[in-house]
Amino acid sequence: MRCKPIVTGVVLSSIVFATALAQAQVSIDVSKITCDQYVHDKIPTPDFASFSAVGSLQARATLSRWLIAAWLSGYSHSKRDNLTIALESFEENVNKLTDYCYDEKNFKVPIMEAIERIVGK
Repeated sequence: MRCKPIVTGVVLSSIVFATALAQAQVSIDVSKITCDQYVHDKIPTPDFASFSAVGSLQARATLSRWLIAAWLSGYSHSKRDNLTIALESFEENVNKLTDYCYDEKNFKVPIMEAIERIVGK
């Protein structure tokens, strides 16, 4: 009955992986993200963004901001039926957004509103 330990191992590993995947689910309501949350890394991120292989805490924070910025860029482009993304302007716009959001007077501004102010509609 050598098959029984293999089946048991497969079932147990499936439960472990299913549990890990279930815990990795993170939903973010982008419309509620403020500049303060964006620049001070207060946005919940999926496990891969906090995975130690990504590097230092600063590198993980940068990755988190860039993931949010990439999503926002795609959202903004789709609203304008624009299917082209210029990487140079993307990086420039991310830097403008970060500079805008680092200003303490803008901490409470929702990030989507900040983008409209910086990049335009």
